This record gives sequence, structure tokens and C-alpha cells, in this order.
Amino acid sequence: MLTKDELKSFENKLLDRRVQIEKNLTGTALELDGMRELELNDEGDYAAASAETAVDSAILVQQRKELAEIDLALDKIKNGTYGICEMCEEPIGKPRLEVKNFARFCITCREINEKEQQ
Repeated sequence: MLTKDELKSFENKLLDRRVQIEKNLTGTALELDGMRELELNDEGDYAAASAETAVDSAILVQQRKELAEIDLALDKIKNGTYGICEMCEEPIGKPRLEVKNFARFCITCREINEKEQQ
């Protein structure tokens, strides 16, 4: 199990990442609004802008998903269930949480979950 200090450390990392994502989302949304107002002179400009918008949209979707995962992890810290696998209910393991602070599954269950989703 994680100590109080370790939990606090993970909570701070999650909160820092959440602030960063919120800044990214706001910045990207403003950029997209700005692009809509640009005068695109030819098809090449339009194609380049569209490709960039598609990439930005994909990034926005991914970051919103990560934000939801972070919020879930922060709730788990409050409820005392952080660091426990949602499938087998065993501890996830500190090394995995260090790499992915909002991990919901231990390595074994993550692999099972990914196979089922394919």
C-alpha cells in the first residue's frame, strides 16, 4: 500500500498535470477559433489548415480523455481506493503509478482489458 506521503506526491503530480492540460485545451481552442477567422487564399492553404485542425482536434480529444482519467484518480485518492486495480482489486504497484499516475489497472489486468477491447 502507498504511504500518506506517496499519496500526496501522486495527488500533486495529478493536479499539476490537470492544470497543464487545462492550459493546453484553452490554448488550442483559442488557436482553432483564430484559424477559423483566417482568410485562406487557395486550396493549398485550406488543405494545410484542415490537416492541422484535424491533428489539433485529435489532441484535444486525447487530452479531454486524460483529464477525465485524472479526475477519476483524484476522486479515488479522496475515497481511499487510489492505486488499487479496478479488475482484480490488488495494488497496482508504485512503479506503474510513477509512469502513469492515473492507471486504473495493474499490468496483468491492463493486458487482459486491451485484448478484450480489440
